[in-house]
Amino acid sequence: MRPFAPQDFVVRRRRAAAQARAAGLAGILVAPGPDLAYFTGYVPTAILERLTMLVLPADADPVVVVPLLERGDLEASLGSGLEVVAWKDGDDEYATVARMLQPDGRYAVSDGLWALHVLGLQRALPGAGFAAFTDVLPMLRAVKDAEELSRLSAAGMAADAAFIDVLSTRFSGRRERDVADDLAQLLRSHGHQHVDFTLVCAGENGANPHHDAGDRVIEVGDMVVLDFGGLMHGYGSDTSRTVHVGEDVTAEEREVHDVVRAAQQAGFEAVRPGATCQDVDRAARAVITDAGYGERFIHRTGHGIGTTTHEPPYIVEGEERPIEAGMCFSVEPGIYLPGRFGVRIEDIVVAFPPGHPQRALRLNDSPRELLVVA
Repeated sequence: MRPFAPQDFVVRRRRAAAQARAAGLAGILVAPGPDLAYFTGYVPTAILERLTMLVLPADADPVVVVPLLERGDLEASLGSGLEVVAWKDGDDEYATVARMLQPDGRYAVSDGLWALHVLGLQRALPGAGFAAFTDVLPMLRAVKDAEELSRLSAAGMAADAAFIDVLSTRFSGRRERDVADDLAQLLRSHGHQHVDFTLVCAGENGANPHHDAGDRVIEVGDMVVLDFGGLMHGYGSDTSRTVHVGEDVTAEEREVHDVVRAAQQAGFEAVRPGATCQDVDRAARAVITDAGYGERFIHRTGHGIGTTTHEPPYIVEGEERPIEAGMCFSVEPGIYLPGRFGVRIEDIVVAFPPGHPQRALRLNDSPRELLVVA
């Protein structure tokens, strides 16, 4: 996988500045983490209390503000093309940033910017306004380019391979956390550099969508929800499948799984440029509601994915933003029967432009039927 070139980051910063202007913002302030990596390629060794920030004005050249002791690492990572301003311990770092901002401007800030730094900027610029990316620029990273999509596709295929491999391991008689450890190792063996989560939810724990794998021993007769993902080449994977331990699947278990599978297919088929995010949620939810399980689908249908495993767009009722070609997000309906079992099926999906032979493509293609494990 080729590394992103400096020009890739230039294009992203220019696009972000244009979006800021269109939103009536004076610029954006980018904190360390996924946003800073996306716009510069720089990942600090550690995210500590000292202020590091990309200042990206809507109508001026960008500047990276960094502690003096980290300037060398930053410049080695960035190469040329971005102005760097360093501050040293004892300086007022907020005054340093404030000199680059409009006293009465309104700025979008990374969702993950520490409250310490937001409050410091408010003291330095009491006339300025600050709002979270998700509130004012939610689509800042939502549309992926070809290189990003190739990374997401590779991550999805690696997650699929991990699922296929875990099917051959033993489930019954082992703890949830043991299978979760297997999944984590398999994700790494198939190329993931970082594992974000490996949820293994057996029996009644499957009715809790975010149950963390624990000491519950998996038994023959259990439905088991598997939800796992991480980062590969800086981009995320996230997939869910539900399996049954042993051949004795009840009619109800099979029915619920069939309903979720049909709902997931309906959600996928609703993905197209011009449709809204809530259209996808409605399509999946209608299948589950019509089958009589509407109150047991207790979360949104999906979320965006990119340099983080959860990011805009969110596939939920009330989100009327249209889907654009290059948007990448999950479609993951579920049914959860408290005290008994749950079922969830999740794929990452990318929307294609109008006129493309396919309206959308799944980036996960492991089996969706109810599989039996030992």
